[in-house]
Amino acid sequence: MELFSFSPKLMKKAETAERKSLKTFYRIEKNCRHNSQKVLKAFIDNNVSEMHLKGTTGYGYGDDGRDKADRVFADIVGAEDALVRYNFVNGTHALSTMLFGILRPNDTMLAVTGAPYDTLEQVISGDRGGSLKEFGVKFEQIDLLPDGRPDLEEIKKRAKTAKMVYIQRSRGYSLRPSLNVSVIAEICEAVRGAGSNAVIAVDNCYGEFCEYVEPTSVGADIIVGSLIKNPGGGICSTGGYIAGKADLVELCAYRLTTVGTGKEVGCSLGMQNRELFMGMYNAPLAVSNALKTAVFASAFFEELGFEAFPKSDEYRTDIITSIKLGTPERLIAFCEGIQAYSPIDSSAAPEPWDMPGYNCQVIMAAGCFTMGSSIELSADAPLREPYAVWLQGGTSYHGAATGIIGAAQRLLDKKLLTL
Repeated sequence: MELFSFSPKLMKKAETAERKSLKTFYRIEKNCRHNSQKVLKAFIDNNVSEMHLKGTTGYGYGDDGRDKADRVFADIVGAEDALVRYNFVNGTHALSTMLFGILRPNDTMLAVTGAPYDTLEQVISGDRGGSLKEFGVKFEQIDLLPDGRPDLEEIKKRAKTAKMVYIQRSRGYSLRPSLNVSVIAEICEAVRGAGSNAVIAVDNCYGEFCEYVEPTSVGADIIVGSLIKNPGGGICSTGGYIAGKADLVELCAYRLTTVGTGKEVGCSLGMQNRELFMGMYNAPLAVSNALKTAVFASAFFEELGFEAFPKSDEYRTDIITSIKLGTPERLIAFCEGIQAYSPIDSSAAPEPWDMPGYNCQVIMAAGCFTMGSSIELSADAPLREPYAVWLQGGTSYHGAATGIIGAAQRLLDKKLLTL
């Protein structure tokens, strides 16, 4: 019995898309199995106990649960140390903490994957409020090659004078490919091969658990991400992480709290530790469902005649699918459809707005249990050419796939799609 009034023609396209995706789904399941075992081993090796799930108050001295979560996460991602905290309000805050923790006046930050994500623009080069630029940190950029790969020769030339080589794994609001870990390894080899001692930092947002290893296992010195994306498993209510070499993590901890106290302070109120551990444990499965959702979305909208990035049969290294819709009307209708078939706030109607940190209006659909969560099904886009939507998340594959069909139904209802 059909529970939603979707067009029969649309459902036939959806069935074709799912059949087309089965081989890719199997590859995702294998990846999930490996990462689930990796997480379980980290829990066992670190002897996580029920006592570590409890919170603390005040200064948080001797918070064994907080410290244990750091060690478990570091083991999972192949790092020396980690800073996993609810203090981080979002991924940009974690990235900002890392940048200000490591960089000093007259240092050069070299971004080797083109312009960083929109929300970092003010952090790096804003003219007010204490940006890196105001503190005398220099910023340089190397664009990606036309095929989306890093310009390794240019990186070799310029890495020698940089204090930090900055890599953004995901695409941001662009249609370039996200970087798989093997490509990040090539960048690391190019930097070290040029004789550079620059700190290699990776914005790892949206990429955690999408592959067998993380960038810290292939030469990156430090990685940063958000807990309401992949590593929080749809359970963490807020927060972020910084993981990598111990001395660099310590500098970042000094920036987050105070010089001298660093990681030793910061209480875990209430159920924070429990959420952190549960989120980490469930993350591989949540990411697996999000990857399946992304593959289905690409396959389905390809069946409907749209261009998707990456294509449904391409290897994926993050949970994002971009669909080029072509007009602002389709873009808005798509987001309306995602919202209408969400478990929370399905009656809300998303509208474009002047979102802080962006230079144009942005529309967002996110009927999530955690506001702004990107591991739950959500869609967002800037209202500018080529009017593509960025779709991510889906902790429940079948529920998320229904939402994607609902988005197509909204286009059909508004006569913005012809079957």
